[in-house]
Amino acid sequence: MEKKIEKTRNNKRWTEARFRGFVTSALRGSFRRWPPKWDVLANACTGVKKNKSTGRQAKHYTCAICKKEFVAKGVQIDHINPIGATDSWDAFIEALFCEAENLQVACKKCHKLKSKKETKKRLKNED
Repeated sequence: MEKKIEKTRNNKRWTEARFRGFVTSALRGSFRRWPPKWDVLANACTGVKKNKSTGRQAKHYTCAICKKEFVAKGVQIDHINPIGATDSWDAFIEALFCEAENLQVACKKCHKLKSKKETKKRLKNED
């Protein structure tokens, strides 16, 4: 027998999980405009150089993990202390919109590996 999931939000069209996903996505989207994020990116900038793949001039940034240089499309802003799963919206917002000291520029490969390790560790601790 299949368990029915109660829809409680958006005129009973969304489950609580769908609502939480919507709000989480909206908050993460607004992080793009968070000033400390831009400060960290500016501090990691090594200057305008020739992009090897396009031949055009582009800003380059140093990955805080592997120390290699990448163009803007090759880096992401990483939370040094991961946001992880939180019990409340207040905790999530506080972790997401942190100060520059908890942010670093990481290349996509390093960011993916770091996030994967953090998720694995968090899931192990939940058991």
